[in-house]
Amino acid sequence: MQAVKQTSPYVRKDVSTKRMMIDVLIALIPVVAFAIYRFGWDAIIRILVSLVVMVGIEAIAFGMMQKPSKSEKWIERLKSRYENYTVNNITASAVSAVIFAMIIPSKLPIYAVVAGASFGIIIAKMLFGGLGSNIFNIAAAGRIFIALALTNMFAGTYVGIDMVAGGTALTTLRSGLLFPSALNSYSISDLFFGNIPGSMGEISAAAILIGAAYLLIRRSADYRVMLSSTLTFMILMFLVGLKLYPGQALDYTLYQLFAGGLMFGVVFMITDPVTSPVTRPGRWLYGLMVGALVVLIRLFGAYPEGFAFALLFSNMFVPLIDYPKWATNKIKPAFVASYVVLLVLLGLVVFFGVGGAV
Repeated sequence: MQAVKQTSPYVRKDVSTKRMMIDVLIALIPVVAFAIYRFGWDAIIRILVSLVVMVGIEAIAFGMMQKPSKSEKWIERLKSRYENYTVNNITASAVSAVIFAMIIPSKLPIYAVVAGASFGIIIAKMLFGGLGSNIFNIAAAGRIFIALALTNMFAGTYVGIDMVAGGTALTTLRSGLLFPSALNSYSISDLFFGNIPGSMGEISAAAILIGAAYLLIRRSADYRVMLSSTLTFMILMFLVGLKLYPGQALDYTLYQLFAGGLMFGVVFMITDPVTSPVTRPGRWLYGLMVGALVVLIRLFGAYPEGFAFALLFSNMFVPLIDYPKWATNKIKPAFVASYVVLLVLLGLVVFFGVGGAV
């Protein structure tokens, strides 16, 4: 029996990478449409810039990484470099480009968009070997790079649009304002339907949920990692709400859920088949890790929003989670018990760790 060499993304059904990527692009349509509706040409320009940069740079890098033929004609040598360049490369880059555009503010300077998109595609993808070989989420890497390298662009406001990493609703809490007052500024319905400032694709939970429903119906995203990260986040935030605002614990949880980039990340970023675990237990554990880290960063970290940081940090542990010595595709009682114990311990940490207004 001859072994067949395969590369990620690993899928457990008869479906092509192209179809999965196209499904993601279709699922992004409601989010992109709402971003264009809210931010107009600012959104369109940044989406197009991100697309041109990511798709273009990957195409150039791909050709440079291939060994050309020995033909004397330069055009033949150039063609030989792209013999294995397929529509899969284009669709995968397009997905990363649109996601990156959706997690940046609409007024971010164009050169910053170019810098972030370039970093994501070159450092986070092509440096690791290209399609299916990267260990870090490309869009998250680009977003974190410009947030750290161009910090001043994400502090304060720019033409009335909040530029801090995350939505204005979250920065309101971090500014020292108590939750009941913050709720008066941004109601739960405002957060759900996107009547708030913030990064272009993260502000409308309704649009994101439409995309999530499409991905789940098409089975182009794994529900386990979505459910695990969301439930972990909600349980931990509910415990925080019970301690700080006993009469409004549910409102506090929903406020935290709909504000910032958690929902967008859970639907379109954490489900990336290349950078997430391949086993069922691994995906439950991976979701718990991301959800818990977002909570810890929001409550105790320096940033009001923490999804991109949490995702990149968790990406580093995926090879360990998938390590063949202990990785299994069966969910055993011992794993369920360990998962529950870990969730309880995290709950105790956040419940007793918060002592003031968050």
